Amino acid sequence: MLPVAARSPRTALLALLWALLPGFPEHVELEPLPQWQPVGENLTLRCQVEGGAPRTNLSVMLLQGEKLLSWQPAKGTPVAEVTATVLARRDDHGTNFSCRTELDLRPQGLGLFQNSSVPRQLRTFVLPKVRPHLVTPGIMEVGTQRSVTCSLDGLFPASEAQVHLALEDQRLTPTVKYSKDSLSATALVEVAPRDEGVQQLTCAVTLGNQSQRTQESVTIYSFPAPNLTLSESEAPEGTVVSVECKAHAGAVVTLIGDPDESPFPSAQITLNATAKDNGRGFVCSAALEVAGHVLHKNKTQKLFVLYGPRLDKENCPGNWTLEEGISQTLRCQASGNPIPKLDCRRKGDGALLPIGESRPVTRDISGTYVCRATSRRGVATHEVVVNVIYQQSNLVTIIAVTALILGIAATGGTVAYLYNRQRKIRKYRLQKAQEAAAMRLNTPP
Repeated sequence: MLPVAARSPRTALLALLWALLPGFPEHVELEPLPQWQPVGENLTLRCQVEGGAPRTNLSVMLLQGEKLLSWQPAKGTPVAEVTATVLARRDDHGTNFSCRTELDLRPQGLGLFQNSSVPRQLRTFVLPKVRPHLVTPGIMEVGTQRSVTCSLDGLFPASEAQVHLALEDQRLTPTVKYSKDSLSATALVEVAPRDEGVQQLTCAVTLGNQSQRTQESVTIYSFPAPNLTLSESEAPEGTVVSVECKAHAGAVVTLIGDPDESPFPSAQITLNATAKDNGRGFVCSAALEVAGHVLHKNKTQKLFVLYGPRLDKENCPGNWTLEEGISQTLRCQASGNPIPKLDCRRKGDGALLPIGESRPVTRDISGTYVCRATSRRGVATHEVVVNVIYQQSNLVTIIAVTALILGIAATGGTVAYLYNRQRKIRKYRLQKAQEAAAMRLNTPP
């Protein structure tokens, strides 16, 4: 650059004009806003303006959208800073803030010149000062899955909140449902033998730059079912059978059917197996106390007793009286284990009695039958007499009764006839006597 003395008159004139001409702001910037702003707290907006002349004609506006928040003259050199404080509201969430400069050269006849900063978006939030509500099972058995739920109301905006669920250092994967001002997160918890004991389940809800968390204790336990053993699960009749019930560590058992039935780590009974014990069920009930809860588990087992066929009067009556033509189901049942095969055959001709079939009774099934129950453990027999009442027996009775009724009716008719005849004779004789008396009265002496 040439010294001022060496400049030409034309160059010196241009430099003088440039110094006297107005200048627009070189830089207009709104300072960055907080990433999240709590609702109900004050927010300070700062706008910096660099350059611009003449300063007496330069002003700065702070705007929310197109709404004017503050208008101030630009003061300070070389950078002017303008501030304004606003109270953050829910409605401010997602709105833009900016600052704008105005260089008013209308008095010089040059007009009004504006320049704006890059807009910045504000995000407001509400996180209530309460802990999330955590619903847990309280106790969990090793090897099982249970669901846990964490919820929190009064959030804004709820959809922006993050949920962290964890069992100790095991992070869970929740499914989160959002509503207008709340959220609910549900996750499955699966526990393994290594987790046995008291564990902490944590739920943390984060929104903006704040977080609320809650913890609940979960007791994880192991409780296998008790052991129930029979010395023989299938025993011949008369065999001595031992029944034993045992609990795992920490639990006590009760053997249902034990005369004592007191809770101990183990219980045992013995019995002499009879036919009545076939199919008898034994129950071993275990109890374990976990975190104040008494838990129960049962184990059941049946005893099967092998015994020979039996036919008793209750299940196979000895005398049957049946009416001809009426549909009947003849029942005769044999007991035994294994279940015996049964047939009933008539003495003499060996005709088979249709046991268990529904059919009309006919007179040709009358007779004496021998019912035979057979299994690999023996044979049992029982005699059955079948009597059939014929239809004609009823007809004879009906005829006899009819004849009796007719005889009575005939006798009554004869008596009535004789009575009426005598009554008519008496009436006739009385009439003749009255006529004779009238004639004597009318005859002159």
